Amino acid sequence: MFWKKKKLHYTLDHQPPLNKKLKDMSFTIFDTETTGFAVGAKDRLLEIGAVHVEGLQVTDMTFHSYVNPEREIPKEIKSLTGITEEKVKEAPKALEAIEQFFQFIEASESAGWVGHYVSFDVLVLKKELKREKHTFEQPQFIDTLDLIGYLNPSWDMRDLSHYARTFGTNMFERHSAIGDALTTAYLFVEMLRLLEERGKTTLADLLHITDNPSKALL
Repeated sequence: MFWKKKKLHYTLDHQPPLNKKLKDMSFTIFDTETTGFAVGAKDRLLEIGAVHVEGLQVTDMTFHSYVNPEREIPKEIKSLTGITEEKVKEAPKALEAIEQFFQFIEASESAGWVGHYVSFDVLVLKKELKREKHTFEQPQFIDTLDLIGYLNPSWDMRDLSHYARTFGTNMFERHSAIGDALTTAYLFVEMLRLLEERGKTTLADLLHITDNPSKALL
């Protein structure tokens, strides 16, 4: 039953003023890898990677953990990600790994979460916690797809490497949670700089561009 669930907590930089400059804010950019896309049913979390961005700079503060999915990893996922049973057999289970991720977020003192097609990654965490009869506060997040849609509204592709090449940003190992988090972090920083060039410099500007109540940073 829902009322029996234990809520996990993490602390963000809550309620920053709307006129706060983006260059003075910090964010947690993260990504996940899973055994497949059916995360509401049979598929499980395999890996979490996160990077801290502060002052329009990608920092060296990172988080990475493989996750023991407690199930066989499909051959196509092994081929795509390079993650094998050998790599995850001593890894923490999902609940422990997510708790460690939340600890990283608190240490980073970030204003919110950022990801590329981030709603999927949030769903992964929610489903894993639900399996353990846990829940957590509605995450506050920004999707880089929204920023891309604002800067280049004619684009409809979701491929992260395509955008990294187009924006001329650093690209790291694909289909690795920490690699994709790093790629997304550099892409996010570049887009914030492009927004600055267009006069979009504040939190209010960012919220207007990503105008979705479920993604609000407040």
